[in-house]
Amino acid sequence: MFVRHSSVKDLSWPCSLSHIAVKVLGSVSFLNVTVVRSQGHGAAGWINYQQIQFADQKQEFNKRPTKIGRRSLSRSISQSSTDSYSSAASYTDSSDDETSPRDKQQKNSKGNSDFCIKNIKQADFGRREIEIAEQEMPALMALRKRAQGEKPLAGAKVVGCTHITAQTAVLMETLAALGAQCRWAACNIYSTQNEVAAALAEGGFSVFAWKGESEDDFWWCIDRCVNLEGWQPNMILDDGGDLTHWIYKKYPNMFKKIKGIVEESVTGVHRLYQLSKAGKLCVPAMNVNDSVTKQKFDNLYCCRESILDGLKRTTDVMFGGKQVVVCGYGEVGKGCCAALKAMGSIVYVTEIDPICALQACMDGFRLVKLSEVIRQVDIVITCTGNKNVVVRDYLDRMKNGCIVCNMGHSNTEIDVASLRTPELTWERVRSQVDHVIWPDGKRIVLLAEGRLLNLSCSTVPTFVLSITATTQALALIELYNAPEGRYKQDVYLLPKKMDEYVASLHLPTFDAHLTELTDEQAKYLGLNKNGPFKPNYYRSNHIALS
Repeated sequence: MFVRHSSVKDLSWPCSLSHIAVKVLGSVSFLNVTVVRSQGHGAAGWINYQQIQFADQKQEFNKRPTKIGRRSLSRSISQSSTDSYSSAASYTDSSDDETSPRDKQQKNSKGNSDFCIKNIKQADFGRREIEIAEQEMPALMALRKRAQGEKPLAGAKVVGCTHITAQTAVLMETLAALGAQCRWAACNIYSTQNEVAAALAEGGFSVFAWKGESEDDFWWCIDRCVNLEGWQPNMILDDGGDLTHWIYKKYPNMFKKIKGIVEESVTGVHRLYQLSKAGKLCVPAMNVNDSVTKQKFDNLYCCRESILDGLKRTTDVMFGGKQVVVCGYGEVGKGCCAALKAMGSIVYVTEIDPICALQACMDGFRLVKLSEVIRQVDIVITCTGNKNVVVRDYLDRMKNGCIVCNMGHSNTEIDVASLRTPELTWERVRSQVDHVIWPDGKRIVLLAEGRLLNLSCSTVPTFVLSITATTQALALIELYNAPEGRYKQDVYLLPKKMDEYVASLHLPTFDAHLTELTDEQAKYLGLNKNGPFKPNYYRSNHIALS
């Protein structure tokens, strides 16, 4: 059901589904797909896609074989989200006590204590947050309602490491409704919504996360998710690759029973490709990040709205007239630049990819090297997924009061560790806002210690996360139900048909009505009138590293 990146073989969509993935709406039937091997194509096959319905219209998969070559990866090595130094001072609410959750004995109302969170008493508040999120996640709610009778994840034991927010809670509860058991940790030490974690714990989920974890807490929580006597995970849902890394490092034998990995971030996907290239990837993995729905919606539209929210909440900055440099013009960078330009900021862009660079120029942004503008800009935003984009030399040359933040997943883009030196003074201003002060009195404003700004310092639009979460759920269903041998030990991509399917599930929210090709038009374009409308090799703009 997914397409594998490969520089050696051309692969078409390997699937033979019968009762998998897509019974989501009343008008959508389960996929019924057969594979017919082609002659002379090796692993590639001619695929006969039989029946899928959208909005009361029968849809057929494209019967033509498609070829895909491995994309070149313009990504440098991304490190763990905890590789850089982070102070032990936690970003917790001042109203909370300072006792570590690891030192507390907590139970939910049913006497269950298999969790570790900040405060179980916040469960009612968290439940209301989840209910609000449900209203903005139509496809997941439809999946839960229509497929829970089939229980396509019955027997699945999913261990997850993502941002623990109200939106993630909707995903977890949907997975549970479809038959899965879930154990969860946070992929970011600052993004957990404590009240949501409490609601999940009260609902019987084994959650190990709280806002403001230390580095030791972070890995302890992941270990508690994985290392439980009598419980063996058979699916991984990861965001950043830390969970996958931990299992490889500490419990490699677990991969004997794990059916697959679903990964959604640039950082995590790159780490999977590294494992695959080295021949160390021992289970199939699904690359959700590079699906068009993830790139175009979560990365672009989500960041376009949340960048302003994160900056405003932490600094109360006025955007009009400010000079801003955005490092990277992938989908995240595009969203950030568009939002800041609309607010009246003067926006510069740095890029390494000439295609993304040309897009920035055509969109009206000045393409520069960071060294050219570092002394004059008011805000520096990294959006690359790379490491050491903003190094100590740049930090030394920044103007007084410059705001420095990161919109990439990993905390490696800003060299925060270089600021932990005796001659510099750190001053906590407010939650997740630090002044770093030089001997001459100059100071910069560092947000979330260089970690992800929007999820650490604000919230993100629920609707776009519905798109990503639906894709994750369908990927888990497919990998879990795939017969042995369908997927090799490699990294696979979503086909265009699945991207289009996920997008279609969200259109009713806007009372949107798709135009249907006539038979004559479809023949003229060489398409099946019901899609897919893009070839399988089509991808949205890849994220380039600057």
